[in-house]
Amino acid sequence: MSLKKVHDDQPKDFKFSDENIKKAEEILKIYPQKNKKSAVMPFLYLAQRQNNNWVPLAAMKYIANYLSMPYISVYEIATFYTMYNLAPVGKHFVQVCTTTPCLIRGADKIVKLCKEKISPNENEVSQNGNCSWMEVECLGACVNAPMIQINDDYYEDLDEKSTIEILDSLIKNKPLKPKSFRGRKSTAPEKRLYDGDKHA
Repeated sequence: MSLKKVHDDQPKDFKFSDENIKKAEEILKIYPQKNKKSAVMPFLYLAQRQNNNWVPLAAMKYIANYLSMPYISVYEIATFYTMYNLAPVGKHFVQVCTTTPCLIRGADKIVKLCKEKISPNENEVSQNGNCSWMEVECLGACVNAPMIQINDDYYEDLDEKSTIEILDSLIKNKPLKPKSFRGRKSTAPEKRLYDGDKHA
């Protein structure tokens, strides 16, 4: 996505919805009044969820004012953590884990498919606006590698065939349900490898 496009997409104003105001006030109860700026990370998350999965500059300024802290401090936090998106993303935001366990088990092939199916570049929304993708560090599901996160959901134990099916479903705006695509429950051994005591 070009810098001009990012600039064009920045809203002039932002404020929490009534629902998020209530959530923000509940979050603030966790912290002593003198430390209310500690709520900045959950506030950024609220703003991201409210604004189609990305945090605009106006939201950072709003949060800074809400928490009585310098705007630059909010900006530093938002730009440090990769979980905050600072430009528009697709409706279906694909994060591909390429840390060692996933890479060993074929994450590079998933990246290649994202380039072919969604867009040739990371953080570039697909032509139909449905999808975007990016590489990320460990998502904490190493035993189910390779895996991807789509919005809030994990799709695990992938191969090229299952990845193509998933990406095609996103492009058609009919996403498949998150699961292990090798039929595992959580991180349990696969049935074909472990079936009671039969193979003990």
